[in-house]
Amino acid sequence: MNPVQLYARDSEPDAEVQAQLCAYNTAFDELGLRFRWDERTLTSLAMIDGEQEQIAAYIEAQHPHLLRAYSAEFLSRAILEKKHARYPARLQIRVDSATPASHVMRQSQTSRWSERLSYEVELPALVGV
Repeated sequence: MNPVQLYARDSEPDAEVQAQLCAYNTAFDELGLRFRWDERTLTSLAMIDGEQEQIAAYIEAQHPHLLRAYSAEFLSRAILEKKHARYPARLQIRVDSATPASHVMRQSQTSRWSERLSYEVELPALVGV
């Protein structure tokens, strides 16, 4: 294998991560959300099964103020739809299961916002949804 082939082979995972980040960050921007993910955030969320669950966990842990206006399910679905329109593939990363999630991301609230509410409130849609 020549050095060019080796470099291309080693950069494949990086290209996949960058494509995922671009898709997520574009989705956030299109929806008017003022946050961006980096590689560390993306890979830390990979410990959670399901993309929609990953997004919801991030919002609950890092932007709980958004949950006063929108449910985590609504936000994560809207983000995921925009992300999939740009890049439908899911990031495939193996994460050491011995690493506790608390080291990667601040623990989310004890219960999901949607579980605490026993009713649905009609709210305006996000920009671009």
